Amino acid sequence: MIDAFVDDGPVQNEPRPSERSEHTAQQQWWRTAVIYEVYVRSFLDSTGDGIGDLAGVRAGLPYLKRLGVDGIWLNPFYPSPQYDHGYDVADYCDVDPVYGDLAEFGHLVDDAHRLGFKVLIDIVPNHCSSKHPWFLQALAEGPDGPARSRFHFAEGRGAAGELPPNNWHSMFGGPAWTRVTEPDGTPGQWYLHLFGPEQPDLNWRNTEVGGYFEQVLRFWLDRGVDGFRIDVATGLFKHPELPDSPDPAADARARDTVNPLAWNQPETHGVWRTWRAICEEYTARDGIDRLLVGEVSVRTPAEQAAYVRPDELHQAFFFHMLTAPWDAAVFRRVIKDALRDIADTGSTITWVLNNHDQVRTVTRYAAAARARAAALLMLSLPGAAYIYQGEELGLPEVVDLPDEVLTDPIFFRSGSRVGIRDGCRVPLPWSGHLSPFGFTPGEGVAKPWLPQPAWFAAHTTERLMADPGSFWHLYHDALRLRASLPSLGNGTLRWLESPPQVLAFVRGDGLVCAVNFGDVPCPAPAPGTPLLASGPCPPGTLPGGTAAWWAADGLTG
Repeated sequence: MIDAFVDDGPVQNEPRPSERSEHTAQQQWWRTAVIYEVYVRSFLDSTGDGIGDLAGVRAGLPYLKRLGVDGIWLNPFYPSPQYDHGYDVADYCDVDPVYGDLAEFGHLVDDAHRLGFKVLIDIVPNHCSSKHPWFLQALAEGPDGPARSRFHFAEGRGAAGELPPNNWHSMFGGPAWTRVTEPDGTPGQWYLHLFGPEQPDLNWRNTEVGGYFEQVLRFWLDRGVDGFRIDVATGLFKHPELPDSPDPAADARARDTVNPLAWNQPETHGVWRTWRAICEEYTARDGIDRLLVGEVSVRTPAEQAAYVRPDELHQAFFFHMLTAPWDAAVFRRVIKDALRDIADTGSTITWVLNNHDQVRTVTRYAAAARARAAALLMLSLPGAAYIYQGEELGLPEVVDLPDEVLTDPIFFRSGSRVGIRDGCRVPLPWSGHLSPFGFTPGEGVAKPWLPQPAWFAAHTTERLMADPGSFWHLYHDALRLRASLPSLGNGTLRWLESPPQVLAFVRGDGLVCAVNFGDVPCPAPAPGTPLLASGPCPPGTLPGGTAAWWAADGLTG
């Protein structure tokens, strides 16, 4: 277990949590924060059942303190049938017994706050579980029951209603509609689910839905949470007539295709204004901002900017960098677009390279060196950043999980391994040389819910914390330097002249960052030894696949 090698005392040369907390509270803590995404199921198991839990997260807080992050975001831990591992919520105001209970959640929040951490929780307002009491009531009432208006029920097309109401596709594969059997046993209406059939979409045109979620927000804010990560923040409202998609083939080709009839409807912005007002109400009580950060999947940074206007979401994940190929020109373009379109709203850009839905960077960029360089780039940019658990360990994607252990509904809905997410969700390796690598305690206990490969032994936190040249120390050192830099959230940058394969800039506070996306060394943009580099970096040279930070004195560009 991690207790054997995590120092719970103060870390040399790092600000104490109380000092950091006081500073960030005065400066709107979310503008510069680095938040660590905790996939609770795979973080640390305290009970020996092979599944991570809230007590495990609590036990891991000293580790995260030493790493140097500012807070945690917890993926869903609510009661759920676990069809989509918590993103199918059956009760929004409780804890699933597999993860603990409300008392344990309270202990976790208290311990996190004592360490100076902010605590964000996931909220899933676009859809609920097919086991949610509302949906069970809708099924039981039949087609004329008022409970169905909380969802999108519709009559089918065809002579006997045997065809779906429109041609929309599910993000998990197949049609976005499922037909129900009515209480009298006859085939009946269809209901909309833009993900799995176990996740019926809620109808936000019914005012009961909005009122319900306002109560949910207050429930958790009253229990001390500092904010919410909002799942599918461009969803909620659908076109009121539910017409056919103009390009159903495109909708079916890619999980991240944006159906303009199902996403990004103008009424959605009114919800975020209401939620922002609730957060501001709590902020007014103690002067500490409560954060709304959205999963905003849109086509352009300009469209994203509409979600982070001063009275809407505080932040939205900037996925355009996450999806960018390893190419200097593309990275430069997406960074420039973000600075132009999003920073002008008064928000700060929320950078992210990994999360629980995406292939890990070590695999995506086909090289550990590139993933290290990308990390330094992300952490040098003005704004906030989110780190996905295991990112600091340099974990590659586990790409060879056998079919029989896969759990992702995408696999079962589509019949394909393309886009499945199990490979980035394998439980973390903490210590030792064999599975379960300290993830789950004791001997003879349940195996981790997804099998860990033998090569995880090279990526344990125990091993990497002891190696000054490891991924872990790169993140730790970058976070320590980042915390010492002024005005990061409101920072500006100036691009430096550089070869085509190099991205280089100097920030307003004097930090120089350069990334060589190519394979051939090039001259460094600043003299002397770098403050920090993702790999060996002799003075005056920037090797291929390497990023480095310098002080701005004596720039060459």
